Amino acid sequence: MRLFALAFVLGAFLLQDQRSLPEWNGALPGVAAALACALVPHERRIARGLLVAAAGFLLGFGYSAERAQLRLAESLPLAMEGADVAVTGVVSGLPQRGETGTRFLFDVEAWGDLPASGTWPSTLSLAWYAQGDEPLPGVAPCERWRFTARLKRPRGFANPHGFDFEAWALERGIRATGYVRAIEPTRIAHRVDGWCLVHRWRGQVRDAMLAHLGDAPLRGVLVALAIGDQDSIPESDWETFWRTGVGHLMSISGLHITMLAALAFAIAAFAWVRVPGLALRIPARKAAAVAGVATAAAYTLMTGYAVPAERTLVMLSTLAACVLADRHGSPSRVLALAALAVLALDPWAVLAPGFWLSFGAVASIFFAVGLRTGKPGRFHAAVREQLAVTLAMLPMLVALFQQVSLVSPLANAFAIPLVSLGVVPLTLAGAFLPFPILLDAAHGLMAGVMVPLEWLASLPMATLESHAPEAWTVACAVLGTLWLLAPCGFPMRACAVAWIVPLFAVLPPGPGAGEAWLDVLDVGNGLAVVVRTAGHALTYDAGPSWNGDADSGNRIVVPFIRGEGIARLDGLVISHADDDHSGGAASIAMARETGWMLSPLPETHPLHGLVQPSLRCEAGGEWRWDGVQFQVLHPATDIYGGGERRKENDRGCVLKVSTAGGSMLLAADVEARSEREMLAREAAALASDVLLVAHHGSKTSSTPAFIDAVAPRIGILSVGYRNQFRHPSPVVVERYVARGVELHRTDAEGALRIVLPAGRPEPIRVAGQEAACRYWSARPCRP
Repeated sequence: MRLFALAFVLGAFLLQDQRSLPEWNGALPGVAAALACALVPHERRIARGLLVAAAGFLLGFGYSAERAQLRLAESLPLAMEGADVAVTGVVSGLPQRGETGTRFLFDVEAWGDLPASGTWPSTLSLAWYAQGDEPLPGVAPCERWRFTARLKRPRGFANPHGFDFEAWALERGIRATGYVRAIEPTRIAHRVDGWCLVHRWRGQVRDAMLAHLGDAPLRGVLVALAIGDQDSIPESDWETFWRTGVGHLMSISGLHITMLAALAFAIAAFAWVRVPGLALRIPARKAAAVAGVATAAAYTLMTGYAVPAERTLVMLSTLAACVLADRHGSPSRVLALAALAVLALDPWAVLAPGFWLSFGAVASIFFAVGLRTGKPGRFHAAVREQLAVTLAMLPMLVALFQQVSLVSPLANAFAIPLVSLGVVPLTLAGAFLPFPILLDAAHGLMAGVMVPLEWLASLPMATLESHAPEAWTVACAVLGTLWLLAPCGFPMRACAVAWIVPLFAVLPPGPGAGEAWLDVLDVGNGLAVVVRTAGHALTYDAGPSWNGDADSGNRIVVPFIRGEGIARLDGLVISHADDDHSGGAASIAMARETGWMLSPLPETHPLHGLVQPSLRCEAGGEWRWDGVQFQVLHPATDIYGGGERRKENDRGCVLKVSTAGGSMLLAADVEARSEREMLAREAAALASDVLLVAHHGSKTSSTPAFIDAVAPRIGILSVGYRNQFRHPSPVVVERYVARGVELHRTDAEGALRIVLPAGRPEPIRVAGQEAACRYWSARPCRP
């Protein structure tokens, strides 16, 4: 069972790494291998083991491929993207209210006057934005509506070390996203019976909790603990939880479900033995096991059925089945069966960090406490388990998030008992029983827990950051941690450290001497570029902001520079004040030590206070790093002193990066006026091999004379997919094409890396984000 489950997980994981789905059915050879295994004598263990592993791998791969084929069959026709479509259906899930609108899932029942088809998306993710000063639109689960919506296929940003929205949407069955058009939305029914009633109840519980708690700062944490709505927790609180390693406690974790099931088990057993007739017919232990699993199932469904909760429910169900069958269930076999059940229901679970962290944590505990002699005290056992989980999770956390909390053992030592045995019971009782005053007690206790957590999170060495490691170093580190956690007496345990060292010592590739790497990140219709030489790095612009908690800086740029192993930024260049270029700058400055900032920002701009020194961008400025030349070509000094009004775009800080083998011009959002000024001032300096096309290809920029002066061989367009400005302009694109310029676009290829070589004749290289090329992606894969 254990070998089969491990191979099944590996097969499912490998399928999710494919560029395209296989044309052959791997499940059939898997069944054949399983049947062949039954014919091999038990004495031939190696042969049986190989057949079991082959059967598990092929079944996992083939089953996942079949499920993927069915899921991909529900695709929005390309002709419907950007068109207004009438849809009728039912609101499902738990609607999330934001600053400007409400986002919700919508199960489609009919497209216009046509019934829902198996080849069209059955589930949509829709946003309904407020119009002007009107209040936020209100929708509730199980309501039937008719909307006019503007849809597109799921499309996320494609950046190294970044979140893959398309994979996330595929796992949840979301095959189209869009927004509600203000064209007579109609509520057809206030309530439709079905599974969505669970979410309706969750919404009512959330609203009641929020109404009672008012403006309490930790109300979002209590909501998450009660109904699994993690979106209720502010970003600042999540930062504290992740830096201290207690984030697993702030959701419906396996620990919470197990605790509730154990409580139901104890109550049922106590009541059952009080009725002799029942106890004589069915043993109390069996009846209590059923009651515990039923309670866990109800709580799991009510809280969104996340992977940790799903895994816990399956494990509890397996244990209950063993009790009912009077059989002893090995912990490792129970865990293996849970993994199989989770992947049978959701083969895309292997893409979720929660799958690996939840199963890894439980497996590490089993491994750390198994095969040991003696019976340690409670304190010693708790310390052993916490250290085992911390050590075993190290490779996974580095691989998934490139950071590990160093204060996690201390934070969990007091947070686990206080949250699990105090905050959670009080929250559940206050949320589901007519005693809302208990919510105040839960909030007070949680506020007390936050005091030491915030202090620990503020320590400079609270977390250990690392680059994104190579896959083989992660595998070696996992083996090394298992070696270290082996029972006392296991030979050469000290040598295990050597297996962990490559995880941190093997660095990702970087520019060589005299080279420059420029990564144009995919931030939508905005701009963020990371420029690196052999020993220095800077960011040129920071992309847009989206709301009070999320921006391109903390969601795209910072994860990228962390994954690439960039510990410090020597400079931050902000081309101008428009949000699509400066919106993420504050997040970058707060996340990374930054040597200086160069910008044309007004003196009153708040960014000046975050980075010192803050220098003014002026034409003529230049510096040299590791044999790479940097030149500022715009704006001229006179734009700062005169009273003439200029558009922000025409204040853009234009930067040229040159090596002995090539050059690239970063033209910001300059428009025709600025282009004429640069041509008049120093036309010869504009000549570059690569041009970051100004203003995302807007028709207000890229005049013919400017293109001719730059004379690029390669043009880079940083644009958003189906953006509202319709960038780039077809007229501008035609200008470049007519001049033989090779164009690359972030909306089509994801993040683009331009490598300027140290010398000629080595060519300039442009590479797209190959990691985003998976079978579910709408982006075309390079051959």
